[in-house]
Amino acid sequence: MAYLIKNATAIFSPTQSDASDIRISAGKITEMDCNLQPLADHSEQVIDAAGCVVWPGLVNTHHHLAQSIMKGVPEGLNQNLNDWLGSVPYRYWPKVTPELMYHAARLGLYELLRSGGTTCADHHYLYHASTSPELEDAVWQAADELGMRLVLCRGSATEVGSHHGMIEHGITPETIDQIIERLDASRTRYHQDGGDAMRKLVVAPTSLIHSSEPDGLRAQADYAREHKLGMHSHLLEVSFDEVASLKKYGKRAVDHAADCGWLGDDVWYAHLVHCDDYIIDRLASTGTGIAHCPTSNCRLGSGIAPAIAMEKAGMAITLGVDGSASAESGSMLQELNMAWLIHRAVNGPDATTLEKVLGWGSRNGAKLLGLDNVGELSVGMAADLVLYDINQPRFAGVHSPLTAPLMCGEPVSVKYSFIQGRPAIENGDVCGLDEAELTARVQESVAQLTRG
Repeated sequence: MAYLIKNATAIFSPTQSDASDIRISAGKITEMDCNLQPLADHSEQVIDAAGCVVWPGLVNTHHHLAQSIMKGVPEGLNQNLNDWLGSVPYRYWPKVTPELMYHAARLGLYELLRSGGTTCADHHYLYHASTSPELEDAVWQAADELGMRLVLCRGSATEVGSHHGMIEHGITPETIDQIIERLDASRTRYHQDGGDAMRKLVVAPTSLIHSSEPDGLRAQADYAREHKLGMHSHLLEVSFDEVASLKKYGKRAVDHAADCGWLGDDVWYAHLVHCDDYIIDRLASTGTGIAHCPTSNCRLGSGIAPAIAMEKAGMAITLGVDGSASAESGSMLQELNMAWLIHRAVNGPDATTLEKVLGWGSRNGAKLLGLDNVGELSVGMAADLVLYDINQPRFAGVHSPLTAPLMCGEPVSVKYSFIQGRPAIENGDVCGLDEAELTARVQESVAQLTRG
């Protein structure tokens, strides 16, 4: 189907910022201008974007979709990361069935869509020695049904290590042979190459420091690079990562990562909160990326990643929701708003701009994920775009309409959302999803998790 979007209040585009109309055909943006006319053969659907601003779809570079049914667990509300892991995700991990995973993934992707997200990198780490492949299949299925672009970051652990959650709940890790065999099966079945792929697989050990041994990390790095897959993990979310690395390996965490083959322009880390100049220089000089997760880092009291210093050093900043068990909104717009504000609190009012942060959440994220044809509204790019309806009271007083959703934050109303030229939200409704049914299934899932 072809579409003509007309009369937008404003469009966020590096090439045609004065355009009001966008033509979409065969999944691509084919024309941008003012006063574009419908084709004479009536082969395209015309969408009136009056009162809307149009953004590139937001790109979430770090999520844990399984946690969408673990929001606000009372025991974990006021705990730090290490204690929270035992009280929340690892407590419920053994109880997550493929059916629960499916409903959790649908909820997490729904929340992203409602906030303007069109691409999700899910750090899925529900793997252990006896894990059923159906758990992973459920994530792919949910993304397919909602039309979301999915980058599945395949987590793993090869040892219990110092991870309190794994110790407490008796979780048996995979062997490296199991990890490689299962990775290969997923790659063969799901992974797509290309700059506008709808499915990508990433090699993503859950922790480099706490639950993976060095030889296994090297084997996974070799596998990833042999098959041109991205590489992802958590690092330096809390200072304990550094303490544990020095104790176990006699070297700093970033140096341990380098020794295991885990620095480079094909690698990105979530969080990177506790970074000094040495670490930032090592990351920047190797092209290693960051998924900045400000809401989760605030919620768990982990700190604020030095994103401004990283950007000045040459790192491209991207944004991630993390899991909804530690960032309960599940909203990419929340991350943009928080990122815009939090670095001003630390570095002054000119530390971030609205336009810069929107770039972190769109084009930067797409490039980091290897989606070079995504994340920007320009002719020839994939038609991943969002129409925010700002013709409503809470936006009426805004003098800068293009960035109104970011500066005002949630709640927002997404009128239309397109992914690869196909509608994911149409006239305010998420395509192919019954909200009442989703609500009921999620409530049943929570009841099942907490039973017994």
